[in-house]
Amino acid sequence: MLKFEELKIFLDEKADQYNHPEFIENDPIQIPHRFSLKQDVEIAGFLAATISWGNRKAIIKSAEKMLEIMGNSPYDFVMNYSEKDLGDIKGKSIHRTFNGEDFVYFIEQFNKIYKENKSLENLFTIHESETNFLHAIERFRSSFLGSEKHRSHKHVSSPYKNSSTKRIIMFLRWMVRKDKHGVDFGIWENIDQKYLSIPLDVHTGNISRKLGLITRTQNDWKTVEELDLVIRKFDENDPAKYDFALFGLGVTKELL
Repeated sequence: MLKFEELKIFLDEKADQYNHPEFIENDPIQIPHRFSLKQDVEIAGFLAATISWGNRKAIIKSAEKMLEIMGNSPYDFVMNYSEKDLGDIKGKSIHRTFNGEDFVYFIEQFNKIYKENKSLENLFTIHESETNFLHAIERFRSSFLGSEKHRSHKHVSSPYKNSSTKRIIMFLRWMVRKDKHGVDFGIWENIDQKYLSIPLDVHTGNISRKLGLITRTQNDWKTVEELDLVIRKFDENDPAKYDFALFGLGVTKELL
């Protein structure tokens, strides 16, 4: 097992290697990168992150289908759709269990949110004494999801139910992280990236265990917080950069 200093050097190198514009090409982050308007980036990013499970090529293809339906102007579409537009979408298949009905629900929720907020950032504000996005994600959920039960609620995970909320945390990395590499957007000015966590899935979880960063066997919220403690010792101001390292090591199978 590598010592702390060696591990930090190793992961810093890997983060640098994968935090590179070439990364965008094969990753769902390429979807919001097609836009420059802040709200377009947010909507396209949130939708792409929401369906980010399974094969990355399939995710990108499904996200492109959603963009096409919205006339490649997500913000304009969610603010100005007609009932007929929504009717046309309802029966469509989008991505695995995320179907046309879910897509319509998300469009309607975006409409409500953007009527009251210029940016989704307002819904993720970190309050004093909070150390991560645990409560912010729940506040976002209660704003974004209607109070009535709906099948689409399952597509926005809850850390209060001990979910790792991988897709939301990935979306937050995209929006919040600022650096000069051009992969993450860093368009949310008022949230500090020191609160970010690693989006935890099978790959990042397995690599983290191989490196001795975590001991818990489940990929759940408690494990997200266990990993937080370690990666923040490596870099307390930009812990989420290590997502690139863990992801890259998972994809290349370098540690197998």
